[in-house]
Amino acid sequence: MTETKLMKGNEAMAEAAILAGCDAYFGYPITPQSEVLEYLAREMPKHNRIVMQAESEVASINMVYGAAGAGFRTMTSSSSPGISLMQEGISYIAGAELPCLIVNVNRAGPGLGTIQPGQGDYFQSVKGGGHGDYKMIVLAPASVQEMADFVYLGFDLADKYRNPVLMLSDGAIGQMMEKVQFKPYTRPAVDKSWATTGKPGTRNRNYITSLFIQPERMEQHNLKLEEKFKRIRENEVRFEEINTADAEYLFVAYGLSARICQKAMDIARDKGIKIGLLRPITLYPYPYKQLEELAAQVKMMLSVELNSGQMVEDVRLAVKGKVPVEFYGRMGGMMPTPEEIVHHLENLIQYHHAN
Repeated sequence: MTETKLMKGNEAMAEAAILAGCDAYFGYPITPQSEVLEYLAREMPKHNRIVMQAESEVASINMVYGAAGAGFRTMTSSSSPGISLMQEGISYIAGAELPCLIVNVNRAGPGLGTIQPGQGDYFQSVKGGGHGDYKMIVLAPASVQEMADFVYLGFDLADKYRNPVLMLSDGAIGQMMEKVQFKPYTRPAVDKSWATTGKPGTRNRNYITSLFIQPERMEQHNLKLEEKFKRIRENEVRFEEINTADAEYLFVAYGLSARICQKAMDIARDKGIKIGLLRPITLYPYPYKQLEELAAQVKMMLSVELNSGQMVEDVRLAVKGKVPVEFYGRMGGMMPTPEEIVHHLENLIQYHHAN
């Protein structure tokens, strides 16, 4: 039976983690995601699950490494500076091919910045963040409902590919309250015979490591990872298109920015501007092919972000110079109004018509 509740995004995500069978959560409080730890500390023990407030974000990600290596469904969450502290551990987890879910409730930076929402962690999330050649699957929720749904999806993708999955949310979606439905979920059976669960019987010992001293072995391991990332790019691209069938212009935005662009799109269409929206749901793998196809149809694309311009680089890579790609952003926790975005769009259209 589907249950509907009114919840904050952070709390919906935490409840979904319990329903998804999360065995262990390790984290450290930081605004604007402290409700995750508070909710799980209260509710997880009722299900005989493990919750631990670590002494730091560095400690929490390494606890995730250990629990994932033992075959447990495990997760952590933090906000921007805390995720930065986890980067070495995330690289180790990716190198060791361990499944886990990591949630970043993005706040504006750089540095300590502010507790207000931002999207300045895009590069960190999709371009690696930590050292070495690795990728995380990156999911970008745009609602409280997706904060819950993407927990199920994130855990399942992590297990499917033995790879860390990052949910890149933000302070507004984490703190806003909306109706959310928790649909019945069945945890899929996953072969974790690779896990370090002790050595029963006569099977060989399991070793989990990201250390390969011999360069030949290290290269082979890197090639194995690249083959996995290729499969992810081929099979896991997710996006949403709105009003693109007749669009002459296109907004490209994710998360909170996409919600604002939906209203901006309605305002622009009331003014006779045929504009659509492409919302990447997976930031890695990115919907390059879909944007390239739309480039053959539209006259211009406008990337709208809460940063100084990050995802716009991937939009430009996707369209390969076929159409102009412009950018509009706000920073420091400031959010644009739909009217601001439409005004900027109108100015860009006039500029391109004149030139």
